[in-house]
Amino acid sequence: MIKDSLVYKAFEVAAERYAAVGVDVNKALEEMKQVSLSLHCWQADDVSGFENQGGSLTGGIQVTGNYPGRARSIDELRDDVLKAKSFIPGKHRLNLHEIYGDFQGKKVDRDEVEPQHFESWMQWAKENEFKLDFNSTSFSHPKSGDLTLANPDDGIRNFWIEHTKRCRRISEEMGKFQGDPCMMNLWIHDGSKEVPASRIKYRRILEQSLDEIFATEYKNMKDCIEAKLFGIGLESYTVGSYDFYLGYGAKKNKIVTLDTGHFHLTESIADKVSSLLLFTPEIMLHVSRPVRWDSDHVVILSDDLLDLAREIIRCDALDRVHIGLDYFDATINRIGAYVIGSRATQKAFMQALLEPVGLLRQYEDEGKYFERLALQEELKSLPWSAVWDMFCLQNDVPVGEAYIQEIERYEQAVTLKRI
Repeated sequence: MIKDSLVYKAFEVAAERYAAVGVDVNKALEEMKQVSLSLHCWQADDVSGFENQGGSLTGGIQVTGNYPGRARSIDELRDDVLKAKSFIPGKHRLNLHEIYGDFQGKKVDRDEVEPQHFESWMQWAKENEFKLDFNSTSFSHPKSGDLTLANPDDGIRNFWIEHTKRCRRISEEMGKFQGDPCMMNLWIHDGSKEVPASRIKYRRILEQSLDEIFATEYKNMKDCIEAKLFGIGLESYTVGSYDFYLGYGAKKNKIVTLDTGHFHLTESIADKVSSLLLFTPEIMLHVSRPVRWDSDHVVILSDDLLDLAREIIRCDALDRVHIGLDYFDATINRIGAYVIGSRATQKAFMQALLEPVGLLRQYEDEGKYFERLALQEELKSLPWSAVWDMFCLQNDVPVGEAYIQEIERYEQAVTLKRI
């Protein structure tokens, strides 16, 4: 356990070091309060949900590992989320997929879901200081197949159109209840293992489906559309590609979701931010970590993540970029996975907020490129972690590695109950 006195001493030194380059650490701490993460509920139970217990995960996605202690019920999942929240500084949101409704053991198909199935979630979130976000769920269903909203079969396509319409209505009620817009993310796995004879055929169908889904306008929810590079078994063609959703989002004024695991590994997600901000209203992020493919590894404090956070701050876009997490790792303690990824994401934004953007821009405007690069390099070794530790202390969460043993104790207790 790190003594509070050491945190204060280190913070004082950090404040002086940053002041020397024109950065106010106390201002950074205040701005850090705006970084609200949308925690993904599906990390706690390996994307199982409460609709089809024991059903297999489909739709080109896959969870690896079978670590003991998976949440098996809505109460267990809520307990896990609250435990994870206790180690993550700041105020945050919770992101739900439709399959996590409170169905009370009743069979409710995807085209029958109603706001009432999420009323207990709304009340629980209010009691625990969460705001809710939402996702339609097109995978793990008998009618999923390879095509949903882009399916030429009217019966299947209309089923998924109705499902997505209902999810938007649920999101509207969530936003109305919590007094804050609910971010409703639409992602479908639609694609093909081989290149189809007509790529445009399925994209035209998807465009028509989206137009029908978005025909009703709401005031308390915001639509987000998420692309993907490929899915397992659907490697050669993805209907809802990034180019498709970028064009649709810019044309129809919709929010484009950037999932950091849904692009070629050499693509810079950070580089997309400034362009999207010019042509779309806002951006939704799903922060993940791909390794070889969209493998949804636990987020760590990587160069890519730092670059993304810095770009958002440099664009002065915290109020236009929504930060969600999206990974599911069943090879390690699931609560630990929540906390590692959340704190890593926050640390990236902490470093970004401590960057002397004004001085860097001054160097650039004056053509002092050596000075600009030199300062960027020196910033890497400034004591940003002391400011992060102070943020944790101010928010009454464990500083440093202190959370590790606490999570281990929680894990031991719940695992005995859930085996």
